[in-house]
Amino acid sequence: MTTTPELRISILTGFPRMFEGPLDEGMLRVAQKMGKVDIRIVHLREFTEDVHRTIDDSPYGGGPGMVLKIEPVVRALESLPPPLDGRREVVLLTPQGERLDQKGVRTLLEAKDVVLVFGRYKGIDDRIREFVTREISIGDYILSGGEPAALIVADALTRLVPGVLGDMESAEGDSFERTILDSGYYTRPEDFRGLKVPEVYLSGHHKRIEEARRRDALLRTLERRPDLLETATLSDEEVRWLRAEGWESRP
Repeated sequence: MTTTPELRISILTGFPRMFEGPLDEGMLRVAQKMGKVDIRIVHLREFTEDVHRTIDDSPYGGGPGMVLKIEPVVRALESLPPPLDGRREVVLLTPQGERLDQKGVRTLLEAKDVVLVFGRYKGIDDRIREFVTREISIGDYILSGGEPAALIVADALTRLVPGVLGDMESAEGDSFERTILDSGYYTRPEDFRGLKVPEVYLSGHHKRIEEARRRDALLRTLERRPDLLETATLSDEEVRWLRAEGWESRP
């Protein structure tokens, strides 16, 4: 008896072999083996009609580079099974999209059925945008194609599916879950070439350890990503800690 997955991710690509290693390792492999997540690699070249299985062409109007054709993309979309729970997000990964953050990942996960579309070469036929429901960017830098970005999105979604991670409490404490950075962590040995684990973490005093981690997380955020503090949910005590360290940005 097959179980219905809690998340389906369909990735439309002309280079399916780029996903063979990553999807067969670690959490992504475990999630699929558990039946929690169904990740489908849809080969765009199977939806072409010419002998060369062409998925790109030169742009109208001239210019350098090649453009992903609209026909194989739309045919691939039309070949997909019905969406889980009747809802599907067709996501175009593009530098012109909204910047993806942890809140956005959780919002995207609500669809339970996510299709990832992206360009390679110069870009996509702009008419493809008529067939997507959302446009997302993973950052302001240039990749040779959207395959690495698709893996990032797939990983970010999969780890939030209940039961995939052995310790969800660990996931909830990660950087950006509270919109601030996470604290530092340590393990054996206690002393490595003079680099010692802070004494508080060896004390066994859980309340002191929790407080030390909260302070460390706040200070790391203040030093490295102070912009995150402007929208972070902070207790009065945390605000006092930060102000004692010189934070004056928020009244």
